[in-house]
Amino acid sequence: MAFERPDQAALIQRVLAIPAKRTTRKLIGFLTRTEIEALLSGVERHTWRGQRDYALLLLMLQTGLRLGEVTALRPHDWQGGVSPSVGCLGKGRKHRETPLPRATAKLLQTWCQHGLPPTAAYLFPTAQGHRLSHDAVQRLVAKYARTAQTSCPTLRQRRVTPHMLRHTAAMEMLQAGVDRALIAIWLGHESVDTTQIYLHADLTMKEHILQRTQPTNAKLRRFQPTDRLLRFLRSL
Repeated sequence: MAFERPDQAALIQRVLAIPAKRTTRKLIGFLTRTEIEALLSGVERHTWRGQRDYALLLLMLQTGLRLGEVTALRPHDWQGGVSPSVGCLGKGRKHRETPLPRATAKLLQTWCQHGLPPTAAYLFPTAQGHRLSHDAVQRLVAKYARTAQTSCPTLRQRRVTPHMLRHTAAMEMLQAGVDRALIAIWLGHESVDTTQIYLHADLTMKEHILQRTQPTNAKLRRFQPTDRLLRFLRSL
């Protein structure tokens, strides 16, 4: 508007100076390593749908791709070889390459060779060959989370969503000691400040801080004032 109405530049600056409304922000949710293993083990991999869902969940947990990014993947978007990776068109129409572990690359190769139809337009299609909808991915994630509750009771109090899998990938890297600037690049964040939310949610890191600051073998003692202090207080 400043270019279209330069006569209102002073008013525009006053509007831009208004601070944003402060709202309550909840801590992000993420899965622990035990919950991750329970979620993946609940997938029946002997069926076509199970093979697709297992590869989809594993890729989301390891790469942290957004829901729209992973459902838009084409079969040619991932590369094997010496340096396996998956490429996607991320937020802001920016292309991003994410490296893959060799075990995941091997799983994708098996899926493409034996499970994925040759004419499939998407890497994780529906049974009819169409692109998976967001609701479909949300339903399958919730389904496997319910299945995993039998072996992992902590999941009974969790609402597992596809975006939580993205948070889980970030927390896995943070707890492994990866710098948050590198995590921001990995996740495709515009600013490193966006990755700050993972620092607030990392309870393990806070426990390490507490252990460093807490005095060892400290005992609570009752304060005993000296005679000089007592005489001073009585003279007041």
